[in-house]
Amino acid sequence: MAFLGAPVDMGVGFRGAGEGPTALRAMRRSVGSMETMVRWRSELTAVDYGNAPIDNLSVERSMPPIRRMVREIAETGAIPVIIGGDHSIEFANVAGLADVYGKENVGVIHFDAHYDAGGSRHGHLISHAQPVRRLVDDGHILGRNFIQVGLRGSWPGPEGFEWMRENGLRYHTMAEIDREGWTTVMQRVLDEANDGPEYLHISFDIDVMDPAYTSGTGTPVPGGLTPREVFYMVRGLCSENNVVGFDLVELNPLVDPGYTTVLNAKQVVDECMTGIALRKLGLGNRDYLSPLTRGDGRR
Repeated sequence: MAFLGAPVDMGVGFRGAGEGPTALRAMRRSVGSMETMVRWRSELTAVDYGNAPIDNLSVERSMPPIRRMVREIAETGAIPVIIGGDHSIEFANVAGLADVYGKENVGVIHFDAHYDAGGSRHGHLISHAQPVRRLVDDGHILGRNFIQVGLRGSWPGPEGFEWMRENGLRYHTMAEIDREGWTTVMQRVLDEANDGPEYLHISFDIDVMDPAYTSGTGTPVPGGLTPREVFYMVRGLCSENNVVGFDLVELNPLVDPGYTTVLNAKQVVDECMTGIALRKLGLGNRDYLSPLTRGDGRR
């Protein structure tokens, strides 16, 4: 594993997400999993690869160095874990992985309240609202290899959903989750991930969770997922799939009362690392729990 900071926050409209890498590094918590009894740091080799040399005045000029560093990490066979920064960096992250593994071989699961496939934004071709469209339109990845989870709120309108359908994207809105239940939709997402390309990248926007748990973000939307739902899903995806990249974005510690958002964001990363460690140990099962934590043995 190589942890890479990508402190881009010019694509949001206001600053703060660029402090995400520093906040995650400062969260010195245990990295063990009581549920699985696996400590990922004992099973995986992890390094801090530093921060990408971004241009603080230009989102566009910040993408190439992030993409280059993601590609450098992937070429060694290591897994880049990119901490943002706003969601514009997903463009550089996925493009860098596609450079190494091939555009038809990389699938993306995009956890987000927003679909992030908007068109030109005030003349800019990349922002936190555009990475998915840029990746598909520029040919870095196939639309059918994108799975969106957690969409809700007031955006996009019909034209956005039509674009996703025309390009073969699979999506799961909170309306679908409310109607059919989280367990049913979660199973669909896990099955779709296992029925996709050889390699998987997970792009996790913390605003997919409800603002009750992740208020420290630039674009909070009420009615999101809970940490309990998210942690199991992320650990399961990372344990059952050949994950070659992971990013966590839109963490803004400057508006995070009590560091609640940082705490939950750190746990999301730890759950993925635990899942990857489980896969390495041959325990890659979404439902794996240590026998010690399933119960006290009296039943």
